[in-house]
Amino acid sequence: MTVHPRVSLHQVAFARDGTQAFVDFCRRNAVPNMTLAPMLMTGPDDVAIVKAASVDKGPRASTINHPFAVYPNLEADTGQAVQRLLEVIEITSKIGANAIYMQTGGRGRLDWEQAAARFVELLAPCKEMARRKGIGLMIENASSFNSDIHIAHTLADTILLAEMAGIGVCIDLQPCWGEAGLTKLFRRAIPITQLVQVSDYILGDRSAPCRAVPGDGTIPLERLIRDLLDAGYDGLFDLELVGPRIDEEGAAASSLRALRWLSEVLSV
Repeated sequence: MTVHPRVSLHQVAFARDGTQAFVDFCRRNAVPNMTLAPMLMTGPDDVAIVKAASVDKGPRASTINHPFAVYPNLEADTGQAVQRLLEVIEITSKIGANAIYMQTGGRGRLDWEQAAARFVELLAPCKEMARRKGIGLMIENASSFNSDIHIAHTLADTILLAEMAGIGVCIDLQPCWGEAGLTKLFRRAIPITQLVQVSDYILGDRSAPCRAVPGDGTIPLERLIRDLLDAGYDGLFDLELVGPRIDEEGAAASSLRALRWLSEVLSV
């Protein structure tokens, strides 16, 4: 199997296996790009393992996933979110990645507009350091199941918040595929979109996170990917596989099927 150069694999599928196992899987299967999660990189040598892979023959660490104002939330935060993001920017720079996508943190008792303003305020001290190090900051659209750690659930809200904050967007197709006017939203988002995440959904699945291997479910992923490419998207497509279906099949088996499917779609 030849993995397309624009494909990335997210560490979350291998959360139980550790960073070394994830890097080894990517290397054995010639996966060119990895999305890493510092909260899963708990071993004392994990940063060194990822850095060594990136500067050797790959796989390359391309993106970092970081929850911003999480526990305490946007309302209650007193400086923890800024400090932790500055630390993650340093880690991102060390391993050679060039982007961080975030969940904003929950809103507490704030309404959406207040929470958005608070996110913009808290993020401001981190933007200059990220810019100096050549690291793009993004927020993603995430299911409302994640309301405890995020405020941007529709793609429209995510684009609006990113524009307010002056940062980029990570488009996760699984939470937004059923939204109205999606092609128009893609065109609006493309100038600031730095990552697109791909997974599927099987109708009637209510076990969150209810993700499936691309091609197994009902989301018209091929059409959506083509719409993104036609709109000018030129970045990576990240496979984010997590949930009961992935656990049942196994991280390696489900990832291999997903890598093959996405590579074939992008090679057409």
